[in-house]
Amino acid sequence: MQIEITHQPGNSAARVSLQAGETITAEGGAMIAMSGHMQVETTTHKRDKGSIMGALKRLVTGESLFLNHFTSNGGPGEVIFGTALTGDMMEFQMGSGPALMVQAGSYVASAPSVDMDMSWQGFGKALFSGESMFWIKLTGTGPVIINSFGAIYPIQVNGEYIVDTGHIVAFEESLNFEITKAGKSWMSSFLGGEGMVCKFIGQGTVWCQSHNAGSFGTALGPSLKSH
Repeated sequence: MQIEITHQPGNSAARVSLQAGETITAEGGAMIAMSGHMQVETTTHKRDKGSIMGALKRLVTGESLFLNHFTSNGGPGEVIFGTALTGDMMEFQMGSGPALMVQAGSYVASAPSVDMDMSWQGFGKALFSGESMFWIKLTGTGPVIINSFGAIYPIQVNGEYIVDTGHIVAFEESLNFEITKAGKSWMSSFLGGEGMVCKFIGQGTVWCQSHNAGSFGTALGPSLKSH
């Protein structure tokens, strides 16, 4: 399996080349185009494994209830994936390192050897951050494709680092985090427009996105005309 990310960072797409018999699993609706001899199997769980409970877990994270499994039959083939929001994509290789925690909506596709589960971040953290209560937890081995709103870039954390909650795409599970205020006081935090932020503690990588989908929706909303 070979993955090529094209048209970065504003209009990224992922071209996945498969050898005969190889399979890649993707979020429902992510496919842009594919070879004519590609076989597609749609399930509510990991191919040949899992249950409806796994599908329901994905659903509460904001992901699709269904997964599509693309297999190249009769020779090499390819499938191209895109995203709902304009932005970047990246390939991450899962291996012996820590699990990868991915925000709802940023998972695109992965090798069948990558396992997907739901991680509860806590009601209090979600309530005060304004973000989802759930993260997608990825483990296993093989490539993963994730996407962002705007450009995506890594931040190496060694100690403490603060990131706006709406700009987090993914982070390594080796990092602990807590929701806190951006300024010295609650008043200055909210008047300054920053509000709640996420303080990461430990050693690991956080991947951030240059745009905030929630802020974009708030700015765009008043300009939309009702019919």
